[in-house]
Amino acid sequence: MRLSTLALCCLSLVGPPLASVAQQPERPNIVWILADDLGYGDVGCFNPESKIPTPHLDRLATEGIRFTDAHSPASVCTPTRYALLTGRYCWRSRLKSQVLVPWGATLIEQDRLTVGKLLQDHGYATACIGKWHLGWQWPTRDGRPPASGPDRLSNVDFKKVIANGPTTRGFDYYFGTDVPNYPPYCHIENDHTVGIPSVPNWPVFNRPGPMLPGWNWVNVLPEHAARAVRYIEETTKAQPRKPFFLYLPLTSPHYPVVPDPEFRGRSSAGDFGDFVAQTDAVVGQVLDALQRVGITDNTLVIFTSDNGPEITGEVRPGVYDRLRQYGHASMGPLRGAKRDLWEGGHRVPFIARWPGHFPAGATSRETICHVDFWATVAALLGEKLPDNAAEDSFNILPALRGQKLDQPLRPATLHHAASGKFAIRRGDWVLIDAPTGDDNGPLRGEPQWLKEQRGYQLHTQPGELYNLAQDLSQRNNLFAQEPAIVQELRTLLEQYQRDGRSR
Repeated sequence: MRLSTLALCCLSLVGPPLASVAQQPERPNIVWILADDLGYGDVGCFNPESKIPTPHLDRLATEGIRFTDAHSPASVCTPTRYALLTGRYCWRSRLKSQVLVPWGATLIEQDRLTVGKLLQDHGYATACIGKWHLGWQWPTRDGRPPASGPDRLSNVDFKKVIANGPTTRGFDYYFGTDVPNYPPYCHIENDHTVGIPSVPNWPVFNRPGPMLPGWNWVNVLPEHAARAVRYIEETTKAQPRKPFFLYLPLTSPHYPVVPDPEFRGRSSAGDFGDFVAQTDAVVGQVLDALQRVGITDNTLVIFTSDNGPEITGEVRPGVYDRLRQYGHASMGPLRGAKRDLWEGGHRVPFIARWPGHFPAGATSRETICHVDFWATVAALLGEKLPDNAAEDSFNILPALRGQKLDQPLRPATLHHAASGKFAIRRGDWVLIDAPTGDDNGPLRGEPQWLKEQRGYQLHTQPGELYNLAQDLSQRNNLFAQEPAIVQELRTLLEQYQRDGRSR
């Protein structure tokens, strides 16, 4: 069977599709909630065997549409955030692998049109509350790079403006942390730190750096939730006719795993499970705020994750040890975890709700990617995509609306690992363009007991090829059996890399 003759994935809905909506500009409020390191199997409506209660996300799924084949653009966080906001794969930027390091310079190019800027141009109020991890221009007292050595942790001048942050990349307002385990350990509001971080912090897993006196990681997620609720309430009251875009990139359940005492023991999956339960509660707070101010019906809400679940290292126990200790599979039936090219690294929960516009209680098998947000927003606004923006973004609004599709919305999707290696997905086939083995997976790879338990093929091949319709857990590598499909996918991958765009 050849790739050109395959039956490609179609849309599957629970319940009838909504009637087609006329192509005209629409201006709903938009709330995009991005969890950090949440796995495909952590949410109840995606994994009935989950050991973690997620009632608010389950409710969101009953009121909206759930995508079972949604993907982050990369299996680590910085590249996903870049692609989400720019509509462009991050490996086309200066960051070719891994993530931005502490004190990293701004990654989104100054002249690049972000989705926030697009919405600003259409009259939206825009806010980002939470984890940024896309870089800043940190001012220093000596003109040298910030924190360029262990004896130079405090050369940053926290009394000055932090340039080229979120408020210069499409957001009217920002409040949050750069990364919860990166210095400075404090909150940042717009372009200044909230207080002066002056206490040296030398934690076991967090990166060393200056910390605000009294800083407590347990309070970070509740503060972001409270700020998001306040933004919804105050923006709606101050400007009831002005739509808003709230980008809410949560710091959870990423390390440090610090559930509030209220959530201790909520799950049967340890501290991590309790932190996921708290993450679910934050979603509930946001949904309740929308209901309270009367804008539920005119608000598009999206919930998803930036990549797959973390392995043991910063998080203890990690995804594999958690499976063994608690019987909870954060990756669900998928193979792999954060940093991987296997599905567990980038296939993530995705739920979208817009009452009266998206079908309720629906499930879609359409392949989508977070990079598609840009083109989808442009379609909502009736805006034509410019040639110099959103080069990898496709409009998925027809799938969100539950419309019957004659062909896939994305011709193909590229996946990117922390290592900088690639996979390409087209239809049911996915090619991992890297030798078999742990070098395309996490730094420490899968444990031997899991490989034996799930029956993964372990013989060496120049690459990996899987038919996901027949082998979602990626046990059987068909690389040697299907050379024509391998070559066709590899040629398309090289074309996308060479052309500077996939759209």
